[in-house]
Amino acid sequence: MPYAIETTKLFKSFGNTRAVNGLDLKVDPGQIFGLVGPDGSGKTTTIRLLCALLNKTGGSGRVLGLDIDKEGEKIKDHIGYMSQKFSLYGDLTVEENLDFFADIHLIDEKEKETRKRELLAFSRLEKYKDRFAGNLSGGMKQKLALSCTLIHTPKVLFLDEPTTGVDPISRREFWRILKSLVPKVTIFVSTPYMDEAEKCNKIGLMHEGSIMVCDTPENVKTSMKSHIIEFLCSDIRAASEKLGLRYDLEIFGDRLHIVSDDPAKDMADIKRTFDMECSIREISPSLEDVFVWMMKG
Repeated sequence: MPYAIETTKLFKSFGNTRAVNGLDLKVDPGQIFGLVGPDGSGKTTTIRLLCALLNKTGGSGRVLGLDIDKEGEKIKDHIGYMSQKFSLYGDLTVEENLDFFADIHLIDEKEKETRKRELLAFSRLEKYKDRFAGNLSGGMKQKLALSCTLIHTPKVLFLDEPTTGVDPISRREFWRILKSLVPKVTIFVSTPYMDEAEKCNKIGLMHEGSIMVCDTPENVKTSMKSHIIEFLCSDIRAASEKLGLRYDLEIFGDRLHIVSDDPAKDMADIKRTFDMECSIREISPSLEDVFVWMMKG
């Protein structure tokens, strides 16, 4: 079966800055692929290249078998793209925005009405269809933007950090909707959130324009050969300063994650170091642990 998305040594430079650095990707049809990384890692540039919105500097890429360099207009007919910034019309109602995007894609009236009913029900926006888009909450704006992106029934959906700035409940609802779209639609989503990465079939951890690892979330977590010690005490900052002289560690909320090659020996050493009440145990590496470990490596 051909890949829904495939790139080989894909490059994009802006002057002396290489935003995408030799990207090799293969995304199977009907899955959710997550491009995971911090701001500035190259996620948005990658999506814009795949949507044929930017010209590549080198390498190659194909979406639905179509060349991103030579067949960009054909690609745009078969994909949906949702950018980071809310880009709908705030002075149009929910229904008017759907009408506008349906007309752009030359959808006939009968099909348009059917699609609108389906998408309003699907996004749970029926009772808000007469509300101006600018007056919607953040979560509802994102659901409307997704509905407008789906109005022409795309085969591949590109979503660039779609839940940034959205409250946790709306984020869960948004991902429920995404899950319901597969396997009919292939979804390529960028996110800085590791909990969202866990929901993907496959992820690529991106740093400085390069993919450090690309696999299922579970396989990525087990790829870390070192162990993780979780340490919790009353003064986590002081503990971090003291242990940071001897160990590779990161602060995660109210606890430390310490990288160790010999957890039994290191836990005994750490316990001897502190008189204060503390909790220490070995845990399985999280995606965030792996990502930080790989960036340092």
